[in-house]
Amino acid sequence: MQSNVADQDQQAPPSYTAKLLAGGVDRIAKKVGEEAAEVIIAAKNRNSDELVYEVADLIYHTLVLLEDQQIALESVWKELERRASHTP
Repeated sequence: MQSNVADQDQQAPPSYTAKLLAGGVDRIAKKVGEEAAEVIIAAKNRNSDELVYEVADLIYHTLVLLEDQQIALESVWKELERRASHTP
């Protein structure tokens, strides 16, 4: 999935992903925040379909943010594994 985000940055005409990346960290981080708020609302509404849709948006925008910051998704997985190994 993360490689797909990187590939979309090279498309012509510019994809939504390319436009986000061109907008820089401020634009991308704003979208991550908006999507996080929408996840909260969907959860509070107890609407499973809406929650799935909004979590997908949050994950997508987070992947774009990782791409912008040149952080491999593997780094996030490793951090989650590290945390799991330290649980009592």
